Amino acid sequence: MLGAGTSPGVIVRDPAPARLLDLSRLVSRAGRRPTGIDRVELAYLKAFLADTVPVFGLIRSAWGFLLLDRQGCQALLDRVSGHVSWGQADLLSRLRRNLSPARQCAESDLRRVAIARCLPAGLARMLKQHMPRGTAYVNVGHTNLTERVLGALEQAIAARIVVMVHDTIPLDYPQYQRPGTVEAFRAMLGRVQRHATLILCNSACTRADVFRHMTPRGPVPETLVSWLGIEGMTPDPTVEMPKGFDRSRPYFVTVGTIEPRKNHMFLLDLWSDMVRTQPPEAVPHLLICGARGWNNEDVFARLDSDPMMGRHVFEMPNLSDGQIATLLQRAHGALFPSHAEGFGLPPAEALALGVPVICNHLEIYTEILGDYPVYASVDDRYLWMQETERLAIGQNGRQVTGKGFQPPCWRSHFKAVLSRL
Repeated sequence: MLGAGTSPGVIVRDPAPARLLDLSRLVSRAGRRPTGIDRVELAYLKAFLADTVPVFGLIRSAWGFLLLDRQGCQALLDRVSGHVSWGQADLLSRLRRNLSPARQCAESDLRRVAIARCLPAGLARMLKQHMPRGTAYVNVGHTNLTERVLGALEQAIAARIVVMVHDTIPLDYPQYQRPGTVEAFRAMLGRVQRHATLILCNSACTRADVFRHMTPRGPVPETLVSWLGIEGMTPDPTVEMPKGFDRSRPYFVTVGTIEPRKNHMFLLDLWSDMVRTQPPEAVPHLLICGARGWNNEDVFARLDSDPMMGRHVFEMPNLSDGQIATLLQRAHGALFPSHAEGFGLPPAEALALGVPVICNHLEIYTEILGDYPVYASVDDRYLWMQETERLAIGQNGRQVTGKGFQPPCWRSHFKAVLSRL
């Protein structure tokens, strides 16, 4: 299929007797809306539970490791999806005051349903007691990829270690990272290179980046390229527009965590230019949909104090996927001036809804989105101004944007991946 491929010399193996999915990331972010990589881990949990192959879950908790069987994995899915509420925090969780209340409840609930648990030093013994040899350990969350975990999997159950690498942004754009992130990511990528049986790449761009970083350090494990899936978002019309929002004016949406590489400052500067050069009633609204991230104090300061806020620009955090879908459906366009992206789910989701997209000219966007967006370099603010003004005038762009764009789907992704486990 388009978007899937393997490296030369692929060895076809017998199917693994069981699959062990690492769910540490989902549990660590309990209480938050799944975004980005969280959504990929959630998609894998759903896919593994829908298949007939025995499925288990491994979780790194504050007190050690938890092992879930199919029933426990389903219990986790029910809670993360909001169908079942988390239970009360137990004494062990309450003793860890550095955990958020939501994570205290999550780890407590999962201890109650786990088939086994152990302190870190007992991981190999726990795996050997409960998991068949040759199990496929699948980690798509960029978490828990420690020497202890990978070594125990190899030594105790001769596991096939399958790791998804979403991007190499920490190494390629260190200026946008939190302190310590670059070194930690480089070490993690080295462990993946030494231990992985198969590396899953979400795009050909990512695969090329993986080879670029790994080849100087030695042989690269087998790789499989398979695009991530774009889930259809059901609009939720209950979304409330912020105070000061004028429904008679066109508006644009940007979706994503407010962190440096997303380049929200560019949009704030763009809107500042509009406010300075156009009559107030002619300036479209900008809706910034996403939680505040890290290392972005200059942007946060503008969001808190710029006179545009509440008049022309509105910050809308903590929205559900359905609420974002509703905002996108009514928008004149979606804007993505990111400096770097691992895959680009939000612009693909916008295109799938028929929304015109303007985005920075990134290689990953051209691979996944093709010719459907308007590509505009963030070095050309005048072009961005022209294109937003064009879309603000009318909705003609929708008639072109929505036609023919076929978003990648999870069914195709798992058809490629599950055959290799």
